[in-house]
Amino acid sequence: MPLRISDSIEIEDWEITEQFVRASGPGGQNVNKVSSAVELRFEAERSPALSGAVKARLRRIAGRRWTKDGALVLQVSEERSQARNREIARERLAELIRRALVVPKKRRPTRPTRGSVERRLKAKKVRGEVKGLRGRVEE
Repeated sequence: MPLRISDSIEIEDWEITEQFVRASGPGGQNVNKVSSAVELRFEAERSPALSGAVKARLRRIAGRRWTKDGALVLQVSEERSQARNREIARERLAELIRRALVVPKKRRPTRPTRGSVERRLKAKKVRGEVKGLRGRVEE
């Protein structure tokens, strides 16, 4: 079943591989027997659903989770249930991709107004005069 990100973007099953491993932490007698943790691998670089700009933003957002061969790896072992961990991993992948879809607003450099520059310089001058009056008192 494809993972729906938005109206126009859908991640196909072949782009995602899931591997189940044993999780550390609480789990009672099952902890050493059941592979409940999930390692989700999304082949982002090869994905036809994402544009180049989205892939670049996703790479920046992913950080250490991005591999050298262009895959995004998410590890989830929060719940004792394998199915729930799988849902959480898919939700996190969808959220990361949604964050990468948002185009950051371009910053336009601005200059300070003439009045603000004059106020700053005046304040500096006043402060300097105050400090200048702190010298020794001559008798």
